[in-house]
Amino acid sequence: MENFLKELPVAHRGLHGARVPENSTAAFARACEAGYAIETDVRLTKDGALIVFHDDDYFRMTGDSRSASEVPMSEVRGLFLQNTAEKIPTAEELLSCVRGRVPLLIEIKNMPHVKANDIARILSAALEGYQGEYAVQSFNPLYVRAYKKLHPEILCGVLGTRETGEVGGIQGYIVRNLALNFLVRPDFVSYRLGDSCRAFRHFKKTKLVWVVRSPAEEAAAREVADNIIFEGYLPKKSQTV
Repeated sequence: MENFLKELPVAHRGLHGARVPENSTAAFARACEAGYAIETDVRLTKDGALIVFHDDDYFRMTGDSRSASEVPMSEVRGLFLQNTAEKIPTAEELLSCVRGRVPLLIEIKNMPHVKANDIARILSAALEGYQGEYAVQSFNPLYVRAYKKLHPEILCGVLGTRETGEVGGIQGYIVRNLALNFLVRPDFVSYRLGDSCRAFRHFKKTKLVWVVRSPAEEAAAREVADNIIFEGYLPKKSQTV
């Protein structure tokens, strides 16, 4: 597949649903069985282990109020996702589950205490020898640039949104406007559904929209983008994009 980001809908944090938590091995297995690409998130624990988890803290998914950067891997092992038997996977467990059956879109979560070159090397080491197809993205364009320097053969992209929450100042401006694209030269951009900016509209390579949750939202997304990151329904995989 020349560019799976144009050809295959991407399941947001795996194909999760009732009793199947997001970013769990069960959600990844379901996406593989259904034949969708998988979007997922990686970040570091307190002691530098690479785990698959979205939020900055564990409260929403596990009830533990501590931040992800405060907890060592030995204690992360004791956390369960949304009152199920599913635990927070390591990057190794993600790769062992997927085994190259479908492509991966790996988001590096922004971690202010983690340098770009360091997380790029850690992720690169985790993926060494992996035979499956994957791409890398982040809201932090410096992470993207660092990984692209290590692996120019891998598709690397920048995330954007108008709703930057608590992120203000220059960092918020960069996220809203994809303002460092001239420096990163991403292979693709991925922007929040319903949002837009000039850099997204005029981007000449692959464009994705997230998170699409219905056929109606998908129709709107495909007016402005090549492909979708979805959850909550099953889009057609046969559509040419």
